[in-house]
Amino acid sequence: MTKFTDPVFQAQNSLRADVNYMMEDFLGAEGITSQEIEAIGQGIQTGVQSLKLRRSEMAWRDLPYGQASVVEEIKKFAGAARERFANFVVLGIGGSALGPLAVHQAVNHPQYNELSREKRGGPRFYVLDNVDPERFAALFDVIKPEETLFNVITKSGSTSETMAQFLIIRSLLRQVLGERYHEHLVATTDREKGNLVNIARAEGYHLFFVPAGVGGRFSELSPVGLLPAAMGGIDIDGLLAGAAYMDKWISESESLWDNPACLRAVLHYLALRRGKNISVMMPYAEGLKLFADWYAQLWAESLGKRFNLKQEEVFAGQTPVKALGVTDQHSQVQLYTEGPFDKVINFLAVDRFRQVVDIPKDFPEIPGAAFLGGHSLNGLMEAERQATEYALYKARRMNTTLFLPEINEFSIGQLIYLLEVETACTGELLGINAFDQPGVEEGKNATYALMGRPGYENKREELAGAAAKLERFLLRRKQA
Repeated sequence: MTKFTDPVFQAQNSLRADVNYMMEDFLGAEGITSQEIEAIGQGIQTGVQSLKLRRSEMAWRDLPYGQASVVEEIKKFAGAARERFANFVVLGIGGSALGPLAVHQAVNHPQYNELSREKRGGPRFYVLDNVDPERFAALFDVIKPEETLFNVITKSGSTSETMAQFLIIRSLLRQVLGERYHEHLVATTDREKGNLVNIARAEGYHLFFVPAGVGGRFSELSPVGLLPAAMGGIDIDGLLAGAAYMDKWISESESLWDNPACLRAVLHYLALRRGKNISVMMPYAEGLKLFADWYAQLWAESLGKRFNLKQEEVFAGQTPVKALGVTDQHSQVQLYTEGPFDKVINFLAVDRFRQVVDIPKDFPEIPGAAFLGGHSLNGLMEAERQATEYALYKARRMNTTLFLPEINEFSIGQLIYLLEVETACTGELLGINAFDQPGVEEGKNATYALMGRPGYENKREELAGAAAKLERFLLRRKQA
């Protein structure tokens, strides 16, 4: 038995969900009543039951299980690569980048890349998740390609941003390393479809596969996220154990009130019906900062849909906003406490930080400084969170908190899985498909057209017509 499967360890590292400050009992008329929840009970049961019945259609729900051979292959590959390479670089965008970044920042040392090789135990870790030319070029001021392993991640094998980066890196590696360039590339993609898998097989890259039916924003517990995690020295067995623990909790809950994912989904759904069309994710831990970024994609891309499952126009969705405690108490919280009643604030809190930093007792003659002495930054962080929670409660603003007993692989696996199921359940209640992203395609197609991809000539003409129309409009304004 590993510590991750030990019942005592699991109990000590089990997430907790506090939804009290969503309810009428605390917020008065601004809160949700138990009667409201019961009034849509049929819809809730239909949504939850639908998730159970359609589990076979959601391959990401089975990622905590059945990957034993893949996990062993990842660990073996990463073990050798961590010894060999000085740098590890992810080339990806969306879920292929946000998930690996969030997990890396959560579990690993805050100054990971600045540590000595001895303290890191492996290569420096970078993610290129954009095509900004200055940022891209700047990476090679601090790393050498011949000392670097590049992980190209794109399920479709045709993501323009990732493939553009790949083409540049491949060319650079060939110049520097000659015939051995393929040893510095590892691809994570679909097993059968797309350009990347064919290129990788033809040129001899090591390959890992995204399981069929697993979309990008739900792929962190697949090789998309597990390989970067393992390359960063993270225990991927712990991530999967945490996700499995949360899956069992959710799947075996007989009451909605005992099911943290679906209960949170119901409350967000009811809040949205009451005009709360903004969902703020606000971690009170620097290590969880990038989970707000990952959540933003998960929530926005899954729930922002023009049509429901009946093909009726509904323009569904709730806008995600990123914040960080305590930093954004001094920037955004003013709006949240006194601005429009259109938000739900989601706190992420940590019971036990991995470091304790005491505040010295000094300046006894200055009460405004002396009172801090004898406390710790840990206590101050929690006091700040509770104070913000109280300020929102006093202003009758909906807020909810997920508590992580400690930031470790097991708790992070739980958090990933809970938020994924919460998103899926919210989609069921909204009656939309939470697993596609048709609104992204127009921008992709326009990019293909502007960059001259064959087969997009009609789209290019359409864009030219729109540009000409704008030019005529601007000319008329100038002449007027």
